[in-house]
Amino acid sequence: MAVIELSNDFVNEAAVMANTMHRSLATQIEYWAKLGKIAEENPDLPMAFVKDILVSLQQVEAGDISEYEFG
Repeated sequence: MAVIELSNDFVNEAAVMANTMHRSLATQIEYWAKLGKIAEENPDLPMAFVKDILVSLQQVEAGDISEYEFG
């Protein structure tokens, strides 16, 4: 496991957001890193779209899916 040093300001911001979103501090930082990675790899996608994709993937993992019915 690698040790990463982060600024206190960043960690404090992440801790506030983690608490708000009911995530652990580590999970919050991983989420932000994942968003940043996807944004860099797909600069034409709006951030809201990237977030929606991540939410959708979590819903699939949780088994919260249903078949879409047209019309």
